[in-house]
Amino acid sequence: MQYIGDVYRPPSEASSFILQCTVGCAHNTCRFCSMYKEKNFFMRPQADILADIDAVGAAYPGVHRVFLADGDALVMPTDRLLEIMERAHQNFPVLERLSAYATVDDILRKSDADLQALRAAGLSLLYIGLESGSDEILRRIDKHQTQDEYVAAVLKAKRNGLASSVTLIFGLGEQTDSDLHIRESARAITRSKPAYVSFLSLHLSPGAPLYDDVKAGRFTLLSDEEILNEMQHFIEQVDSDGTVFRSNHASNPVPVAGTFNRDRADMLGQIDEARAAQWYRPHAWREL
Repeated sequence: MQYIGDVYRPPSEASSFILQCTVGCAHNTCRFCSMYKEKNFFMRPQADILADIDAVGAAYPGVHRVFLADGDALVMPTDRLLEIMERAHQNFPVLERLSAYATVDDILRKSDADLQALRAAGLSLLYIGLESGSDEILRRIDKHQTQDEYVAAVLKAKRNGLASSVTLIFGLGEQTDSDLHIRESARAITRSKPAYVSFLSLHLSPGAPLYDDVKAGRFTLLSDEEILNEMQHFIEQVDSDGTVFRSNHASNPVPVAGTFNRDRADMLGQIDEARAAQWYRPHAWREL
């Protein structure tokens, strides 16, 4: 099998078979992102995808998890996804989980019947980039979604049996709109109550429009202490029983983990301990 360009996956899919179904991202306008800027989006030929599954199945039939890449594999027609998942189950008899990146539009575009069919075929987890709960900040970063649309998508996925793992980004509001960013992000999670929520810290690479804004002095990155303040305020404000929280992404100065609302005090204690010790991950460790 052969990957086309760089391929990305969530940290929790480190041991999964990464199956490239699409190349690039159908959206690809987010100002903070450089991952797919050098790719023109297209869906790979179905025969190529199925051949990859067969090849990996012949060599590694014990695969337990399959992650459908690239940026938003759920954009593919439902019948194609169902065929891909059926072939995966044929090749991997102990397959436990199929998951994929998905945009809000992908979910809202699918019918309930589509989502139920995908769930029945084994798809169980969708990774959704919310980035910020603030409609104003989402507009600034060209995310092309609103908090209401995000909430509708997560609730739609949930009622059709699909869990959501939602990602937010520390620092998108700079210092000036940090409170807005965190307040509205906490509100979005409280309204949607996803299975998982994680934060990463804004990390910019050449190719991202926001990278140029930082270089030109038009955008200011947060310090480690300011990122910890955002994490603290987010944890204080979220009301979402059973939602698992993680800040274990390599970009973050401090890894914090727990489950809302049960572990709120413990998570805040983890932040206090990091502040007291002044121990943050060295920046050299965060060069992704």
